[in-house]
Amino acid sequence: MEQVRTFNDAGSLWNGIASAAHCLESDPNEAERQIQEILKLAPGQQQALQLLVDGRRARGDLAGARVMLESMISETPRLATLHFELALLLADMGEQEAALRSLSCVIALEPKHAQAWRVLGDLLAASGNMPGAADAFAQQFASSASDLMTLEQVSALETDQAEIAENVMRDYLNVFSTDLHALELLGKLHMRAGHFETAEELFKRTLEIAPPFQSGRVNYISSLRQQLKPDEELRQLDILLEDDPDNREYRRLKAQALSASGQAEEAIRSCEDLLRTEAEWPELWLTYAHVLRVAGRQGPCVAAYRKVLELDSRRTEAWWGLANLRTFHFSPADLQDMRSGLVRDGSSEGQQEYLHFALGKALEDLRQYDESFAHYQRGNALIRLGNPYDFASISEGIAREKSRFTAAFFDSPADRGCPSAAPIFILGLARSGSTLIEQILASHSLVEGAGELPSLAAIVRRLESKDADTNEAAGGSDNFLKGESLKTLGEEYLERCRPHRKTSKPYFTDKMPTNFHHLGWILAMLPNARIIDARRHPLDCCFSNFRQIFPSLQGPSYDLADMGAYYLGYVDLLAHFDRVLPGRVHRVIYENLVQDPEREIGRLLDHCGLPFEESCLRFHATERGIRTISSEQVRQPIYKDSLGQWRNYERWLRPLEVALGAVVNAYPAVPGLI
Repeated sequence: MEQVRTFNDAGSLWNGIASAAHCLESDPNEAERQIQEILKLAPGQQQALQLLVDGRRARGDLAGARVMLESMISETPRLATLHFELALLLADMGEQEAALRSLSCVIALEPKHAQAWRVLGDLLAASGNMPGAADAFAQQFASSASDLMTLEQVSALETDQAEIAENVMRDYLNVFSTDLHALELLGKLHMRAGHFETAEELFKRTLEIAPPFQSGRVNYISSLRQQLKPDEELRQLDILLEDDPDNREYRRLKAQALSASGQAEEAIRSCEDLLRTEAEWPELWLTYAHVLRVAGRQGPCVAAYRKVLELDSRRTEAWWGLANLRTFHFSPADLQDMRSGLVRDGSSEGQQEYLHFALGKALEDLRQYDESFAHYQRGNALIRLGNPYDFASISEGIAREKSRFTAAFFDSPADRGCPSAAPIFILGLARSGSTLIEQILASHSLVEGAGELPSLAAIVRRLESKDADTNEAAGGSDNFLKGESLKTLGEEYLERCRPHRKTSKPYFTDKMPTNFHHLGWILAMLPNARIIDARRHPLDCCFSNFRQIFPSLQGPSYDLADMGAYYLGYVDLLAHFDRVLPGRVHRVIYENLVQDPEREIGRLLDHCGLPFEESCLRFHATERGIRTISSEQVRQPIYKDSLGQWRNYERWLRPLEVALGAVVNAYPAVPGLI
């Protein structure tokens, strides 16, 4: 079966409608079939409905058109467009009272529906109710909105014009508040901007209005995936599969969600079941390879990535998948194939970035550092081109955190937060050894390794949005709490983590690296939580980020100077909390952990209040799904190969060193003035 169609690209919906319109005179039955297919994906789409009713009108089947519309309304009664089309049809049939009732439904759902007010005015004027007609026409004048096709064009504006696009779409939705396509477009705009929680609410709204809306549910699932909510994602996929159990795309997505939820073996079985009938589908082999990587099955994983390339050499993400195994080494033939891919006619920029990064890794293994760096640099430049980054907002956030969470704030006898000691936060920068630290802790009998959880960021986003709405004044007072209880916020965090936990162990890790931005909130909301700062040599850590493609494609790592400024901000913020609450944050220096693991693991367990267990030294034997890019390294004993890798590229790292300033020479200490 073909993959589910959605109108994700601007114009595809209109092309479908145009095709149906073209068929209307020559083959009305085929036209109706096409329109019904469109309406399955976009229930209540106004232009499609008009064509459908026009086709019935052309055949003189007004009664059939009425039955069809009334049936649609019974399934999705909260779609104003259905009631509006029925009102027009009833007016044509001379059933004025019934038409007025349908228009009342439209206006109840969308009080600013200009077309409904116009038709209502016409009907009231025809019946002699001139005062009512005048009021309806006045309402029509006050209610205006953009054309839907224009709206679709607006939604395709560049990222830096997103605010304009959002304002236009919200103005439209103020009038047509139940328009599914507009809600979906706005949700996609927020997805592009990385506002996944807002997108989730918009897609969820489309399903509240029209539960059969397949495209809305597919996009809802996508927003859940971005927020690491696999359990709800699985529930939504099961709803889709109830209606279409053989849909290969739904089944593939379910395998992904099973893997994300920690059900690695079931995910593998799901992929293998689907491969029995879809053995020539590259996208499925790519998913299968990712699932195998999470499960730690490197041999079959490599074979699956190679199968992707055998089926479609343009799927260059598979080359990057192989490179990202880290313990894998490319053959000379692989290098030739990747180089050929860069010059192959028709290869797009989106395909080339994966090739550049994979070639960077392959050439690094061969110690051909000049060419390796050239490929890393080109790959980063391609990604940054489509994903601009502004450090100013990060810098403002760090300054705000320091001004809010002062020594005076923590000395206050007010709300002390939630007393739970269950969370162990592992924070810092990506590529700093945080996955290794989590694997060590997850090897302890009392600790569950829960991975990178979105829970804290979701709470902080809500609180920051509340601040923006009330225009919080600058300063370090606790006014920013806006009446929120720190104890309640800590409890909310624990509740948000609950769906991600699979065991009843008393402690769990949250290793979302970017939680360092919210360290003040952690210390205030959960004063008994353990906090681990995973820190690695700034040049090694930053350059390791520069060599990596991250899933969101956003962030500072695609430019050396940006990465240096980001590391500097991180050190600055952690130094603030070292001064405010000395000893609350336990720092694990990656180089020390590698050089003397037994001593450093003992110190780590002591800080967490955990008794020593031999299994923590044998962390590489612990079997668990690991989704981060360090999954292969932590399945091996500690090795020292990753120390000082930046030295191979030292002559190209000057922009990074300048941005880092005194932090480089002071490491692992912190310079007095940053």
